[in-house]
Amino acid sequence: MKRIMIPVLLTLSFAAQPSVLNMMQKLDDLQEMKSDITAKVKMTQQKVDQSPKNMTMVYYRRDQDDAFLILMTEPEVEKGNGYLKMADNFWMYRRNTRTFQHVNRDESIGGSDASADDFEKRKLVDLYKPEIDIKGKELVAEEKLGDIPVYKFKLLGKVKDVKYPTVVYWVRKDNFLPLKEQSYSLSGTLMESAYFLKYTTINDRFVWIKGLFVDEFEKGNKSLVEISGISTTKLDDSIFTKSFLENLSK
Repeated sequence: MKRIMIPVLLTLSFAAQPSVLNMMQKLDDLQEMKSDITAKVKMTQQKVDQSPKNMTMVYYRRDQDDAFLILMTEPEVEKGNGYLKMADNFWMYRRNTRTFQHVNRDESIGGSDASADDFEKRKLVDLYKPEIDIKGKELVAEEKLGDIPVYKFKLLGKVKDVKYPTVVYWVRKDNFLPLKEQSYSLSGTLMESAYFLKYTTINDRFVWIKGLFVDEFEKGNKSLVEISGISTTKLDDSIFTKSFLENLSK
């Protein structure tokens, strides 16, 4: 799963082909939401030889420190469970035992393909560097994704805790909206393809609200993510506490 945290981009254009580093910086700058966020996230997960699994959750994120809280609302077996991230701490809450457990960032959210780092705000320039040729020149291709002109470029991880060490982006040439992203393992195996299918505008900005995430390792598995009810109203600090999550789940 890829960055369920709400991506936001302004419309921009360049007369000449921009560098990969420039595009990375633009993506970081334009995706940085300088406000708190509340949103409803719905995931429809399809696995081979299984019926579709629907999951919904309410997502709260505080901008000043990237703290977030997730409350599961569906399916019934997950309803009332939740997750709380504060600084370097990540807790999982279970309603039936009313207990918190300290877990790793790669812990599955509600049994889905998403994990904590998909909800975090981390900058591309801090995690990746552009692929270069033997002369040190950044590699950028100009292609079409369907009928849409795009820039295609590859990024290589430069920190150890990056989820995927290699990612490839296809971004629109006219406004830099990401349309497709592919993620590769250290061995070069394609693990996941992400397609950003639908955008809306909030406060004169573009926000993706529908994305398809295809598991390329276990063929036939995929997840559709739909985001709705997005609010940028400032959130009270009391929301990002264990007691608030515990009370919500009752």
